[in-house]
Amino acid sequence: MDIAKIIASELNIRTTQVETVIKLIDEGNTIPFIARYRKEMHGGLSDEVLRDLDERLTYLKNLQERKDTVLSSIEEQGKLTEELKKAIDEAQTLVAVEDLYRPYKQKRRTRAMIAREKGLEPLAAYLMLQRADHPLEEEAAKYIDAEKEIATAEDAIAGAKDIIAEEISDNAQYRTYIRNISFKEGVLTSEAKDKEAESVYEMYYEFRENVSKMSGYRTLAINRGEKEKILSIKIETPEDKILSYLEKNIITEDNRYTTPYLKETCEDAYRRLIKDSVERDIRNELTETAEDGAIDVFGKNLNQLLMQPPIAGKVVLGWDPAFRTGCKLAVVDETGKVLDTKVIYPTAPQNKVKEAKQDVEALIKKYGISLISVGNGTASRESEQIITEMIREIKEPVQYVITNEAGASVYSASKLATEEFPNFDVGQRSAASIARRVQDPLAELVKIDPRSIGVGQYQHDMNQKKLGDALGAVVEDCVNRVGVDLNTASASLLEYVSGISKTLAKNIVTYREENGVFKSRKELMKVPKLGPKAFEQCAGFLRIMNAKNPLDGTSVHPESYDAAVKLIEKLGHSINELSGGMSGITKSVKDTKALAAELNIGEMTLKDILKELEKPGRDPRADMPLPILRSDVLAMEDLSEGMVLKGTVRNVIDFGAFVDIGVHQDGLVHISQMSDRFIKHPLEVVSVGDVVEVKVLSVDIAKKRISLTMKGI
Repeated sequence: MDIAKIIASELNIRTTQVETVIKLIDEGNTIPFIARYRKEMHGGLSDEVLRDLDERLTYLKNLQERKDTVLSSIEEQGKLTEELKKAIDEAQTLVAVEDLYRPYKQKRRTRAMIAREKGLEPLAAYLMLQRADHPLEEEAAKYIDAEKEIATAEDAIAGAKDIIAEEISDNAQYRTYIRNISFKEGVLTSEAKDKEAESVYEMYYEFRENVSKMSGYRTLAINRGEKEKILSIKIETPEDKILSYLEKNIITEDNRYTTPYLKETCEDAYRRLIKDSVERDIRNELTETAEDGAIDVFGKNLNQLLMQPPIAGKVVLGWDPAFRTGCKLAVVDETGKVLDTKVIYPTAPQNKVKEAKQDVEALIKKYGISLISVGNGTASRESEQIITEMIREIKEPVQYVITNEAGASVYSASKLATEEFPNFDVGQRSAASIARRVQDPLAELVKIDPRSIGVGQYQHDMNQKKLGDALGAVVEDCVNRVGVDLNTASASLLEYVSGISKTLAKNIVTYREENGVFKSRKELMKVPKLGPKAFEQCAGFLRIMNAKNPLDGTSVHPESYDAAVKLIEKLGHSINELSGGMSGITKSVKDTKALAAELNIGEMTLKDILKELEKPGRDPRADMPLPILRSDVLAMEDLSEGMVLKGTVRNVIDFGAFVDIGVHQDGLVHISQMSDRFIKHPLEVVSVGDVVEVKVLSVDIAKKRISLTMKGI
């Protein structure tokens, strides 16, 4: 199997590019490093293509390993033919390999095995020969043997049929046909176990859909409904076509003595030995496809959430709303340091609104708070109402923002939060996290398992390893795209940097605590266990502000420092000008190819260096829309049909997007209400964090549903 050739064909890139990337991966280079600092070698493939290549490479390597195991096993049995070896070598999927291996795999004791042990194989061969000139019962009578528990001719025929049925079941070609036609023409049905019971799965109580047309979110929904024992799922297959196909392949002679038995055998083989396992294969394929689609959407949503721009330079009050236990507050300065914490009780059952307002106003005046970050959980609506009333009553210019608090409770109860805030309770930690999320979403959200951040759907029902790996890759890409301040980054942020493991991240923080701030990138080499390879992988992504060498504060890799210095001098600048950026430097270079050759670097590397010199340490998140800062609140009762509002996209799913329009309940823009043109997926139009203009279509206060449109505004 030529892995590089297969991947090149699938990703529509050159085989030499794939071979280069495989070599780089095998040498221990990370995807962010390969994407950013080895562009010349692979021809400038994007992060996304490199991730797809890496994922496919892992699958095909596992496939090859399985093929080797299967071939070895069959060879040990002395049953490996050239034809079988060729079929296994050419198999493109694990399912195809397992189909070919099926006849040679050790099975638990089957009816066919028992029949063979009783010596009925010759009778099965006679039946398959289909040349009988007398009733089969007469031939079968020869096999009656009390010791072997073959009491009658019918017993012997039954055993022979069992042998043939298993051979039919083990035939890879038959299974492939049955699986394909069942997927193409099968119908998935869903029924309620109790039709009178109310549940969120009511639309699936009498549901039918062609297997080939099943959407991912419906697959995941019915899977959950089945798991919760609310739904019963079946797949209706084109049984007549399947049996006709088997009979056509098995019954080669029109023999009146054998044909009826072979028809019965085909039916038994399908219904008893094939049908259930093929249905399982189809359900697994539907689930895997749905999971892959959901993980892809989750990953894109997570990317957008992590790449939201920081609201810098503000003292923020984090507000974790609650009822009985009170609202937890945390004041965080411009650097993220917690200055003060407090608990207030403005909500039911205490309803100490006046005292709460006084406490908050005192904090605002004492610390110069200009922004309140309110978590969107329980009691958020009530807290928001109190905040807006207070903003109208006080003189200080204060705004508030509703912050997605998904995962805050997970973080606040974690070991990491305990280490970070040993003297705080979980509520205070949560409030601090909610404040920091607006100051630097990326730095704060990396502390939380990506699966706990609420921008996906059915994440708890998926393959958790696959989900964790995919989301971890998204976080890694985001962290390395933004870059990390080596002297302020937490261990949880550092561990996502290319080449840095959890152990190395802790070692870096420990070294910093013991020796003071890093003064140069070279100093990283003094960190225990951080060797030359790790340095090569991580150095370009770590920034040191105000370093002796200004290039240490940029994304220029140390391996290109000499070239960068020569470039700066050639263009008539000094490296000391770097802190302010060298405006217009890119346009001043007319022939990048010739200049790259002169500096002995690649042209792509040269262009990256020029871009960095123009805006050193530029944060790519600056291109993203800022969160909407509010000073007043709307209630669902204030909404009316036709009202046009601005909102922030909170979550994107297969059938639409949820938008925060400033009321407690997010509104849904259905996919059909997103654009006048046809779109296959909402991500073609919106992303998490986008600020969009929407119009209210309908409001259902009882069901807490708001329908929105982006059309005709």
